Amino acid sequence: EVQLVESGGGLVQAGESLRLSCAASGFTFARYAIGWFRQAPGKEREGVSCISPKDGTTYYADSVKGRFTISRDNAKNTMYLQMNSLKPEDTAVYYCAADPTNGLLIYAGEYDYWGQGTQVTVSS
Repeated sequence: EVQLVESGGGLVQAGESLRLSCAASGFTFARYAIGWFRQAPGKEREGVSCISPKDGTTYYADSVKGRFTISRDNAKNTMYLQMNSLKPEDTAVYYCAADPTNGLLIYAGEYDYWGQGTQVTVSS
């Protein structure tokens, strides 16, 4: 059974940092495309960042470029999202996602597997 479990969310002040983790199980993690998405109240789920298993190519939404860093540790079956210089507009539920496609998947509809989400709240 494929499982993705996020952790690391919380309440921080603007300018601070958080690191989200997503522990994966039930599949060959190293072969899967992975990504982070977020959804704020009343808004659609949006792509934050993703990474290809093929060559490690990464994608970042313009709103997080230079502040967020995605990474994966295939030995630990875990993906991370390091979030620095957080802003109030980063407040959302953050989800990790995985898919067996061997490429860079930017859109939520491309992913088969999802975590339950972790809340990130940034106060001003």
